[in-house]
Amino acid sequence: QVHLVESGGGLVQPGGSLRLSCETSGTIFERNDMSWHRQAPGKERELVAGIPADGGAHYADSVKGRFTISRDNAKDTVYLQMNDLKPEDQAVYYCKTEQPEGRYGVLDYWGQGTKVTVSS
Repeated sequence: QVHLVESGGGLVQPGGSLRLSCETSGTIFERNDMSWHRQAPGKERELVAGIPADGGAHYADSVKGRFTISRDNAKDTVYLQMNDLKPEDQAVYYCKTEQPEGRYGVLDYWGQGTKVTVSS
């Protein structure tokens, strides 16, 4: 059974940094594409950053140069380093894995989310 558990959210002042972690279990982690998404109140969930199984990270324009996604296949964990945080980055951040499930195709699995608050 696939489980994703995010951690690292919290309250930070504008300009500050946070590092989010997403630990997975029950996945074929090294083969899965991983991504971070966020959802602010009243807004749709949006892609923040993704890192495929073979590398090649990509980012939303709004976070380029400030956020870095990385993965540790030995720990089945994906990270999101967030620097120079802005009030508009405030949201619940979710981790997603895309896992091949044989005849069912590729299925998306989500974590429960971790809240990031950016405020002075």
